[in-house]
Order: sequence, then C-alpha cells, then structure tokens
Amino acid sequence: MEFDWQPVWLTLKLASVTTLTLLLLGTPVAWWLANTRAWYKTPVAAVVALPLVLPPTVLGFYLLIMLGPKGPIGALTQSLGLGTLPFTFKGLVVASVIYSLPFVVQPLQNAFEAMGKRPLEVAATLRASPWDRFTTVVIPLSRSGFLTAAVLAFAHTMGEFGVVLMIGGNIPGETRVLSVAIYDHVEVLEYDQAHILSAGMLAFAFAVLVILYVANGRLNGKHEHP
Repeated sequence: MEFDWQPVWLTLKLASVTTLTLLLLGTPVAWWLANTRAWYKTPVAAVVALPLVLPPTVLGFYLLIMLGPKGPIGALTQSLGLGTLPFTFKGLVVASVIYSLPFVVQPLQNAFEAMGKRPLEVAATLRASPWDRFTTVVIPLSRSGFLTAAVLAFAHTMGEFGVVLMIGGNIPGETRVLSVAIYDHVEVLEYDQAHILSAGMLAFAFAVLVILYVANGRLNGKHEHP
C-alpha cells in the first residue's frame, strides 16, 4: 500500500503559514481589545469570536461568496490581476486565518489583561518608547499567552474540514488537506489509509495538548513535585 504524503505536507504548510499570519494580525487586535474602552469593543469582540459558534460550512459559504468572482473581495483581487482566491492555497490561508482568529486573539487578550498596566507604567518612567515597552515588557510577560495562541492556531488549522472543503475543494497537491483526504478514503472504503491518517491526527492532537500544558506550567512556574 503506497502512502500519499502530499496531504500531510500541504496541511503542515497551511498550518505554519496560518499561524505566523495570525500572530502578526491577531496581536494588535488582542492588544486593542485588552486596552480600549471604545463603545464598539463588544461588537468587534463578537465578530472575532464568531467562528467559535458558526458552523464551518456557513462561514465557508459566505467566504466563498465574498472571495468568488462576483463577490466584493473577488472583484478587487481580479481588478488587481491576482485572480480569485477560491480553490487555491492562498484561499485556504485566508479562510484558515479567519476561522482560527479567535484561537489567537482570545489567549493573547487574556494574557495582556492579566499583565495589568503597572509594568508598562514603570517602563514609561524609565523613558522606554512604546515599541520598547511592548517588546521588552509585554511580550516576555505574556509569553504563556503567545505560546497558547500559536499552538492552538496550528492545531486548529491542522484539523479544519468544513471551511477548507468549501473554499479549497479537493485538488490534489493544491487544496487537498489531511481532513479532506481522510473523508475521501472513507468514502471509497479505504479504511487502512483512513486509519493511518486519523491515528496520526489523534496522536498529534494528544501530543499538542500535553506539550501545551507542560510548557504553560513551566512558564507560570507551576512545577509538580512527586
């Protein structure tokens, strides 16, 4: 039985690109939510958290409409000579970033809020610039939140199905990720292949959670002693 590694590598690539993108985009959003008192903070937080409660197929459907040739974003990308995003790897990245956004923003927001304002006030008295305060004070004190956000984003992207199927379809080597490959094998009764992929995903998910708990315990100074 020849094993097809393409979905594995494609999924790892998608999860890596999505996680890096989310950390770049989600950090300022989480910082704003943790510090703003604007009246529209609650609606913005609700929009960020929508993927937690929306069925993935609903989110995927509306993304397909917006990113398609007749949608507002699709029309823009076509006018810029970029074509359309559905059924491409770039489209998968866009969908995955939106779908996993709350898994990055919420842990970071919690970490920023738990840190409090006192460390930043002390740094300000030492004439540290806002950027220096963020890089030398906020990031080190919030490292547990960053770790949680990165791990959850990566793991959540690895397990996506409904959104990636709606946006990417099932194109081998381009959009056929692990979850879609498992579904394909089950459909044609190739249970051996499905078992291999599913067992790998199960082991990965368990390892991710163990590593996350252990790492967070160490970062927070909570060591267990026999």
